[in-house]
Amino acid sequence: MAIIALENVSIGYRGPTLLEKASCRIEENQHIGLLGRNGAGKTTLMRLILGIEQPDDGQIIVHPDKTVAWLPQEVPDHMPGTVEETVLKGLAESSLPEWEQIQKVEQLASRMQLELTANCSQLSSGWKRRVLLAQAIVSEPDLLCLDEPTNHLDIESIQWLETFLANWRGSLLFVTHDRAFLRKIAKRILEIDRGRIFDWTCDYDTFLVRKEEFLAAEEKQNALFDKKLAQEEAWIRQGIKARRTRNEGRVRALKQLRLERSQRRERTGKSNIRIQEAQRSGQLVAEAKDVSFSYADQTVVRSFSTTIMRGDKIGVIGPNGAGKTTLIKLILGQLEPQTGSVRLGTNIDLAYFDQLREQLDPEQTVQENVGEGATKITVNGNAKHVLGYLQDFLFAPDRARMQVKFLSGGERHRILLAKLFAKPANVIVLDEPTNDLDTETLELLEERLLAFEGTVIVVSHDRAFLNHVVTSTIAIENGECKEYDGGYDDWLRQSAGRKQSPMPTARLPQTKSVAEPKTNRAEKLTYKEKQEYEQLPQTIEQIEERISAAHSAMAAPDFYKKPSDELKTAGDELRKLEAELEQAMHRWETLSLRDT
Repeated sequence: MAIIALENVSIGYRGPTLLEKASCRIEENQHIGLLGRNGAGKTTLMRLILGIEQPDDGQIIVHPDKTVAWLPQEVPDHMPGTVEETVLKGLAESSLPEWEQIQKVEQLASRMQLELTANCSQLSSGWKRRVLLAQAIVSEPDLLCLDEPTNHLDIESIQWLETFLANWRGSLLFVTHDRAFLRKIAKRILEIDRGRIFDWTCDYDTFLVRKEEFLAAEEKQNALFDKKLAQEEAWIRQGIKARRTRNEGRVRALKQLRLERSQRRERTGKSNIRIQEAQRSGQLVAEAKDVSFSYADQTVVRSFSTTIMRGDKIGVIGPNGAGKTTLIKLILGQLEPQTGSVRLGTNIDLAYFDQLREQLDPEQTVQENVGEGATKITVNGNAKHVLGYLQDFLFAPDRARMQVKFLSGGERHRILLAKLFAKPANVIVLDEPTNDLDTETLELLEERLLAFEGTVIVVSHDRAFLNHVVTSTIAIENGECKEYDGGYDDWLRQSAGRKQSPMPTARLPQTKSVAEPKTNRAEKLTYKEKQEYEQLPQTIEQIEERISAAHSAMAAPDFYKKPSDELKTAGDELRKLEAELEQAMHRWETLSLRDT
């Protein structure tokens, strides 16, 4: 049963149309990851589903007996009232008696470790986000929409959220830049690309393979189309003899080709982020010896020592409020330690990502924010127009002249990166650089940081990003700073036996234990089972061929132009084939153990 159905929906603001005759359906009990480049329209799609915005054309059908709730991308700075009052707002339309509403809130607060009497205005961004999540789910909606739910959360909170959502009984539609989160939660992928919604009916890793195949097929088909168009244009321009023999049907066909070509939306090129490297720093970047620092009620660092050399890539992890930013300021000499000493190296040109956040003026254009009043900036010793520089960060000239307040969160993040890399540096500090970035930009940023010959210090909750970029990890654990070789997964292995997170984990459904097969007394195959066993390899091969054919059909550029009911049927058929393959493989393995 469809909770939501979009039929030929179109909507646009400034620039290209975000959605153009787009259709999709969200069924019950589906966990859907919504993908798309920054500014593609992911948040807009959610706002349409929630009825916050109305489409320019088409219709959105919401099942009358189904409810929808959402967790928005932005956490408000001003959140008045207590946690209890805020969560109760999620039951504003409930018909439950007041005592029962309060009971539901108390039970949920216990599961999410929320203090009901706490004042929301005094909470960190991470805890505010948890309160807003509780507000969204307290009514147990049939569809829960989450826009960048991992923003402002530390790694342990993200792991708790993953466990909680993996066992969510309703449907989920979520946008995230966190690839590990996406892999764990998403069972279906929707993608917004050039105004269309593609339903890939698969998990994230399968999507990556199918998407690559689709783009290759699309490129080939476009090349053939353009060749045909060029041939017809050459024919129409031939001399008088050709014009005499010209037939009107061919002329009409050419006009149709021209129309189709004019309506084609080219895929946006890849970002071309470049990091300007300053003159090399000294071999030693920073050295901390027995550094300690405390606030009135919290020990942040206790007797910590480290040496940072040129070219090191260091990740800093720890719970929200543990003091990650304080530690970095101590290491960089921006904060005086209460005990111990810090020695900085020579010739350090520092670029600090976090310090740029407050410098974005939402009333100014992208060009004005990055150029700071100038029309040109110096890039690797050469003067370059700001508009040309911004195109490397996927800002077309019309987009670069737009006020920042009209841009998506991911686009604003790309502006920050453009400002950061506009000046040469040999030490880069990044505080949560991955928030809101699309996957392609994120992967390119990883490549550039790996190729950067200077030093990188990064605070991040993005586990995949840490694994790909850093060579060592500083973990803040209960006032103790410990350094480990490698990225996040390496830290997990090396810190085995560490104290478990105090955060609750969702109660997993109990499953019946499966008895171990009695291999020592396995019965021989019967005649019918022997025949079945011999036939299974051929059956498996036939199913695999049908799955391969289905994948090829889905990779065709015109496949997703079909009506939504045909797309659903194709997706259902593919899932059925995959289930048959798994069943056949399992049966073959079972029989093979008895084929003695």
